[in-house]
Amino acid sequence: MNEKNIILTARVVSMVLTPFYLPVVGILAIFTFSYLSMFPWQAKLSYVFLVYAFTVLIPTLLIHIYREYHGWTPIQLGQRERRMVPYVISILCYFTCFYIMNILHLPHMLTSILIVALVIQILCAIINVWWKISTHTAAIGGVTGSLIAFSLLFNFNPMWWLCLTLIVSGFVGSSRMILRQHSLEQVASGFFLGIICSFVTIILI
Repeated sequence: MNEKNIILTARVVSMVLTPFYLPVVGILAIFTFSYLSMFPWQAKLSYVFLVYAFTVLIPTLLIHIYREYHGWTPIQLGQRERRMVPYVISILCYFTCFYIMNILHLPHMLTSILIVALVIQILCAIINVWWKISTHTAAIGGVTGSLIAFSLLFNFNPMWWLCLTLIVSGFVGSSRMILRQHSLEQVASGFFLGIICSFVTIILI
């Protein structure tokens, strides 16, 4: 594989495995492994769409508009000094989703996923003031930590899913370094931050 193909693959991985998908993956995992799997499929679809709208669709569109307004490329937007507004946008969207879910009195297990995502986003935003940490690997780390936490709560064997998330984590981290958006330290720090935050948050709440 030549250099152009490697860079193209890295861009596709970074785009497809965006950090915004953490809550959606978490909700799907809960509907798969917990007693909430008994929910009617119409209800599951509605909840997944709600989470998708406020954690993927809306923040992605708003950040795209913000980037286009300034005439920046995605790589230029990735500079540490320019990442704060996207962080604020995503945090506000996540909080709005969490607020709506509370109004609808959805099970605490579902809202806990939004709490995990909010904690990770807020910590990454704070760290970004001084140092550029990888939000991509923080998100996939959040998926990994949530999987471990839920496996303890629901007493299921997470080994195959854990192997899959670790492989995906490797792809995500490698893509961020290939695109020169992050160093190895920033990628690793983001991943372990996501694991710790998600595991501790789910176990405690």
